[in-house]
Amino acid sequence: MSIYDDLGFLRLYYLKEHFDQFISSAGAENLSPKEVVSKLVDLEVIEKRNRSTQQRIRTAKLGNFRQMAEFDYDWPKSINRAAIDELLTSEFIGNKSNVVLAGPGGVGKTMIAKNIGWQAVLNGYRVIFTTASDLVIDLGSQESTAARQRRVKKYMHPHLLIIDELGYLSFDNQAADLIFEIVAKRYENASIIVTTNLSFRDWTKVFPGAACVSALIDRLTHHCEIMDTFI
Repeated sequence: MSIYDDLGFLRLYYLKEHFDQFISSAGAENLSPKEVVSKLVDLEVIEKRNRSTQQRIRTAKLGNFRQMAEFDYDWPKSINRAAIDELLTSEFIGNKSNVVLAGPGGVGKTMIAKNIGWQAVLNGYRVIFTTASDLVIDLGSQESTAARQRRVKKYMHPHLLIIDELGYLSFDNQAADLIFEIVAKRYENASIIVTTNLSFRDWTKVFPGAACVSALIDRLTHHCEIMDTFI
């Protein structure tokens, strides 16, 4: 094995990728052994943090989105800009609180949710973004109860789970139970953001006949920032 293989085995990724440059720089700066080690540790910490951030970005699956600097705050006239700025700090995640962004299509709910998720990733939190329909399909397609429970754990892992577009499609009782299971298990344990085009009183239209709707809303909104973005 080469020294580069050994460095990779030790997960010293910065030194592996910049070995010659680092050795040359350390020699040119006439660093003491202690200074060499100190500099290397600093660079490896930066590398580790960058790799961790890139991994969280990939796992989050936020896709393409416009930055909040492009958001038109004059369009949804009732939006609370100060509240959004607060959500972008990720403090609510540390408090294990939830967020509901409600309003009609086209007012920027998904854009806001993705920006909150993006900032959370940069702040060191694990995030997963999914639509309500994709969540139901993912869980419902598992071939056994054991497989489904393993899949459920995927949605328990992140500090923040973003469920987009709840209300655009109707779900049967089984789908309602799947969403309730996720919300109930994350209740007071980790944060959820839900975007919806419906008020809570109309959620029975999304889950017609489902017995868990009231309990779902109760758990979701117990510790929750509810933002109406109606025009």
